[in-house]
Amino acid sequence: MKIYTKKGDQGETSLWGGKRVLKTDLQVDCYGTVDEANSCLGLARGLAKSPAIKESILGVQRMLQIVAAELASTPEGREKLKEKVEAADIHRMENEIDRFMEGRPKQSGFVLPGGTGGSGALDLARTVVRRAERLVVGLKQQQEVRDEVTVFLNRMSDLLFALARAEADRELVQLVKDKVMEKLGTPPGKTLTLDLARKLVTAAEAKAQEINLPIVTAVVDSTGNLLVLERQDEALLTSIQIAWKKAYTAASLRMPTHTLGALAQPGQPLYGIETTNSGQIVIFGGGFPLAKEQKVFGAVGVSGGTVEQDMEIALAAVSAWEQYSA
Repeated sequence: MKIYTKKGDQGETSLWGGKRVLKTDLQVDCYGTVDEANSCLGLARGLAKSPAIKESILGVQRMLQIVAAELASTPEGREKLKEKVEAADIHRMENEIDRFMEGRPKQSGFVLPGGTGGSGALDLARTVVRRAERLVVGLKQQQEVRDEVTVFLNRMSDLLFALARAEADRELVQLVKDKVMEKLGTPPGKTLTLDLARKLVTAAEAKAQEINLPIVTAVVDSTGNLLVLERQDEALLTSIQIAWKKAYTAASLRMPTHTLGALAQPGQPLYGIETTNSGQIVIFGGGFPLAKEQKVFGAVGVSGGTVEQDMEIALAAVSAWEQYSA
């Protein structure tokens, strides 16, 4: 079957309903731009890593086809359409926006588009939807267009922003995890035993005693699982979870928590990472990986004082690790 008809060779096309118009007509520009946005979303769906985001994109694409059909119709043709976007569809999108933005830090300033392939494609689609919305607003000055269409496009651009941010967060976290797993390993003759973990706790507590500070110390293995957790008398109860999470973060991301903190600031590549992994990630100082020959064997986390005090005490445990594991 041939897909070309040659009917548009003279620069005209048919609206749904039979009317012939120039391809430069504003109405054609409107539904053509919606089609462009849908193609961008097809690319985004192919690049996205998150199954939940892929599913959301697919739902958006199906709705965009319905919008395009309405915009491509004459007033008589629109009356015959079986499907149109309605207030309920807009409400569902708002629920999607809230779901994907839940737990993210409050936005302050502009976000640089992209960061990953999937998020970049979503940001591209978002800007095309914005352009479609502007064109449809112009079309409303010439002919009747239902309010639901413009509201739908406006809300869709918000949803694509939320999806882009969520995709960037999830993919960056996964990239970090994959890189860590590639490099994890145990050189012959070197390991973090329970006995050694207890010696590191002793070293940390000795340093804490020097500055008269009760602390909680946690030592985890290379996978972030707890080996030892000890709370000194008078140490804050909240420090138990914090020390554990510092150690988990340093082991799983293979970097000190204060280094991660710098990378998690607005505009930096890991911004928002602390909202992932069910709140297990900590981005302030006091957690250090325990490494030898570029291999991570575990981590130590300390909580009880200021960030500077926690880091100083944790470094005493790191020094003990370097001594005992030599």
